[in-house]
Amino acid sequence: MAYEVLARKWRPQQFDDVVGQAHVTQTLRNAITSDRVAHAYIFVGPRGTGKTTTARIFAKALNCAQGPTPTPCDTCDSCKEITAGSSFDVLEFDAASNTQVDKIRDIIIDSVSFAPASARFKIYIIDEVHMLSTSSFNALLKTLEEPPKHVKFFFATTDPQKVPTTILSRCQRFDLRRISLREIVGQLEKIAKAEQIVIAPDALLAIARGAEGGLRDATGALDQLVAFRGKKIAEPDVLAVFGLVAHQTLEALAHAVVGGDISTTLRIVAELDANGKDLQRLVVELLGYFRDLLVCRYAGDAAVLPDLTEEQIAQLKTSAAALDTDKLLRIVELLVEADARMRYALSRRTLLEIALVRGCRAARVATLDEVLRSVQAARAAVGAGGPADDDEPPPALVAEEPARYAAAPVPRTVAPPPAAPPPAAAAQDDLAKLVQQWPKLVEQIGGVDLMARKYLVDAQPASVVGDHVVIAFDPEFAGEVANVRNPRTQKVVQHVLREALGRAVAVEFKVGAAAAAPGAPPPATVAPAAAAPSAAPKGAPKDKRDWHKHPAVNNVLEAFNGDIGDVRQ
Repeated sequence: MAYEVLARKWRPQQFDDVVGQAHVTQTLRNAITSDRVAHAYIFVGPRGTGKTTTARIFAKALNCAQGPTPTPCDTCDSCKEITAGSSFDVLEFDAASNTQVDKIRDIIIDSVSFAPASARFKIYIIDEVHMLSTSSFNALLKTLEEPPKHVKFFFATTDPQKVPTTILSRCQRFDLRRISLREIVGQLEKIAKAEQIVIAPDALLAIARGAEGGLRDATGALDQLVAFRGKKIAEPDVLAVFGLVAHQTLEALAHAVVGGDISTTLRIVAELDANGKDLQRLVVELLGYFRDLLVCRYAGDAAVLPDLTEEQIAQLKTSAAALDTDKLLRIVELLVEADARMRYALSRRTLLEIALVRGCRAARVATLDEVLRSVQAARAAVGAGGPADDDEPPPALVAEEPARYAAAPVPRTVAPPPAAPPPAAAAQDDLAKLVQQWPKLVEQIGGVDLMARKYLVDAQPASVVGDHVVIAFDPEFAGEVANVRNPRTQKVVQHVLREALGRAVAVEFKVGAAAAAPGAPPPATVAPAAAAPSAAPKGAPKDKRDWHKHPAVNNVLEAFNGDIGDVRQ
């Protein structure tokens, strides 16, 4: 007798045998019991979750000699024929190979009016129904809406978005979900025991992980492993055959990333690549691990993590408690981006390494909330009479991070104080230099910002006071001032003037040629007095655009090629 693969041998024959789809099977049983069977059903779900199997069991239940019954006997001629796929009254075909409208007419439309040969109902099971052509769907519409009483339609599809709404609206829809790891492991244990296969629990878990919610894939993988290793299987056998990564290795890689350990991260990736692991699959599993970390941080219990053991949940809770959520989300974003790009990349390893290195750096960079807390703590210390000189460092930004991240403290950037204003003569010389070179400077600005050149030709440098430059517009062109008061133009003008004057400056656009007296202090912000951490500094700019005029802020923006996205006081 020819060998029968495990997936076919262990295919469910009763509603109770269907794994993980109780919401579907219970509804169908109730429909049969209450005599509320519709004329058309569509089963939707990922591959290997039981769509076609459920349709076959439903067909047996309706045509069983003892039925309609929710528990077909599997012994009558009708049940045997449906199980063997030889029933004249249960026609099953694949829409992917019968897309033409002529095939639909031959198979369904021309024969639908004939009574069943021997069974109670004539049933059409169409697999992958979304593959039918538009003409085929149109030809099927009328028959599907008002079929004869002896006809039932069962559709199955993995892509319901491609099925016209006119078809969907005429069917009762059942969505089959991915089968959980625990349910797959339980079914594999049952099969292994019956087939006298000795398999380690870690190996069963690895098979279930690789199946991605499809029981048929898991059963097929078990069959392949038996052919590879015989009836004694360990976890390394599963990892070697299917290119999966051990759970311990996955945890080690994730911990290296969140710990900012670039060296360990690259070493693990190199080892996995040398062992022939699927790097695309590695990214997916890393995403799943970080997803579990996020879930554990906010709702870490077995109800939201049904696929994990209590020990795994406890370990995830410990790791999640020591992580900053913003950093964790940034790492997830990088992995999502890498997953999308790796599908079309020639060098997947390089792309993965770059993403993980960026993830390591993101784990070690201080977040905005940490910076604000540090600034507020420093202001509170100054207000309380604490040390204020630059030699005394502020509270460490990594003080609230776990001890294992303390080896890489976030560097403190101290904005230099505004340079002392040059003498009046020097200010006049700088102003004269700018006035003389202004046409050339405008051309340089226009090379980067074309619209800025259009407006700045009508302006003129009016004063240079310290690190503060005023560009004045004639009242006739007062309406053009608003067009240059934007962050992009501010940065371009400041960059060009810095090259011309040899130092960083802040730029202000005004209407009128009135210039500040040489040597007068620039309109900078007043140093904040000692106040509570939540109080805004006295004299601080009220508008985000005003911060671009502050020399210290401008120095930081130039150094990091950044911009002001938000202002909190």
